Amino acid sequence: MTKEERTLEIIRRLKEEYPDAGCTLDYEEAWKLLVSVRLAAQCTDARVNQVVPKLYEKFPTVQALAAAPVEEIEEIVKPCGLGRSKARDISACMKMLVERYEGRVPDDFDALLSLPGVGRKSANLIMGDVFGKPAIVTDTHCIRLVNRMGLVDGIKEPKKVEMALWKLVPPEEGSDFCHRLVYHGRDICTARTRPFCSQCCLADICPKVGAEPQ
Repeated sequence: MTKEERTLEIIRRLKEEYPDAGCTLDYEEAWKLLVSVRLAAQCTDARVNQVVPKLYEKFPTVQALAAAPVEEIEEIVKPCGLGRSKARDISACMKMLVERYEGRVPDDFDALLSLPGVGRKSANLIMGDVFGKPAIVTDTHCIRLVNRMGLVDGIKEPKKVEMALWKLVPPEEGSDFCHRLVYHGRDICTARTRPFCSQCCLADICPKVGAEPQ
């Protein structure tokens, strides 16, 4: 089985296993996803989802959050860890949205990358989930799983993994595929224990069955 064939089969099986997989960060507007994805760095999505309602209750718009004192943002978001740097990035990002984009999140990848605190992973998430455009989100689950599954060979750098997957994953499948990898990585192909290979829908085509966690 070639990498291309294995990729398509993995996509097919994960689609059956997790038909409703989607972003696990709660949001109703694009700018709120920008905020949440910054807070999610080194923090669980569940914790972020608990924290942001208080932030949006106090600062309900892009303009309000842009005008908010950084110290007040930090006070609310500090349970997510790295409160000072995250608050600073969120403030600067909202200010740029107001000053350059009339308070709207741009639908251009390079424009997203120009926003404070936004890297390739965040930009891809916005492109895929908000704008429905081709996207590959190389978070820790994605990187761990595609290495275990043999889709990439010992590559751990997010951008290199992303570039390798663009060659294998059909553009229209990328965003949902990465969401399904998150679900599979949390439930079956875990990081902190041995993966539950006996329960895995991919066991017969995965070269790492029974391997120690990476």
